[in-house]
Amino acid sequence: MEILKEKILVIQTAFLGDAILTLPMIQKLKEKLPISSITVLCIPSTKELFEKSPIIDDLIVYDKRNKQKSVLSLFALIYRIRKRNYTRVYSPHKSSRSAIIAFFSKAVLTYGFNSSSMYYLYKYKIKYENSDHEVKRNLKLIGLETSDLNWKILPRIEIDYRTELKISSDLSSLNFNKFVAIAPGSVWMTKIYPQEYFIKLIRYLISDGYFVILIGGKDDQNRCFEIENRFNESVKSFAGFLTISESICLLKRCSFLISNDSAPTHLGMIADIPTVTIYCSTVYSFGFYPYNERSFFISFDDLKCKPCGIHGHQKCPIDSFDCGFKLLPGIIISKLKENNIL
Repeated sequence: MEILKEKILVIQTAFLGDAILTLPMIQKLKEKLPISSITVLCIPSTKELFEKSPIIDDLIVYDKRNKQKSVLSLFALIYRIRKRNYTRVYSPHKSSRSAIIAFFSKAVLTYGFNSSSMYYLYKYKIKYENSDHEVKRNLKLIGLETSDLNWKILPRIEIDYRTELKISSDLSSLNFNKFVAIAPGSVWMTKIYPQEYFIKLIRYLISDGYFVILIGGKDDQNRCFEIENRFNESVKSFAGFLTISESICLLKRCSFLISNDSAPTHLGMIADIPTVTIYCSTVYSFGFYPYNERSFFISFDDLKCKPCGIHGHQKCPIDSFDCGFKLLPGIIISKLKENNIL
């Protein structure tokens, strides 16, 4: 008897952090349906991440913010997807555009969250639990039982030996053997821990014998260079110069990572190193905290104004930014020691 091979499309056109938190779902989906091929619909900035997954068979790259932002481009994409005859579509991404793509895909089985825009277009609507971690929510989308800690699955990608050699060469040129990574940036200004506080943390880490590596994307370059320029040695910015694979490879060689509530936190989970996430205007209960071994988050929560939004803002709504300024560097250093990171 011939077994039907499932053709599965996963729609995830969000930014890097959300893309990383989709990988555990895809990994479990392959376990659940081993006789299947999995395609991911993604944006250009996350293409490399999904390419490096050993589970994913194919990609459709959708440049929805630039070259393919028109309605005609959306129609062309739908036509392309319909021709592929997918049997199932899963969409952890909650936009109306994702719902429309799923609806017109011709797939009989389509799955989305009940909190999605145009959720009624999905065949199966899965309850979006605000109190769950994002990974746990995504696993529920594919019908996985998550009553215990089995949802704490590390996202996986494969790193080739050329990347390993490049990062080994970059780090050996620094003539140091004790590294820590700091990711001081974010798209949202109220997620960014005060720069002067980061500088005080770095001073302490240097005094404790660490070489500090600053990481981030191209948008973080100026911030990271400003911090680097405050030090004569023992600090180097790699922001904007590394691929996703290179960033993960570099993190694997660091003792730990300190990050704002942003994508590098999730890169730290792929690298599986202790990751400390600093929450300024946001909170861990939104479901985007690190859960690998020895990772933790830190936050000043005794504020009536916190959280002020799920993503944060470009400016503190009440012009105080107490969520950042009241979380003193000494508190973070103490927590690092309490958790045996330092």
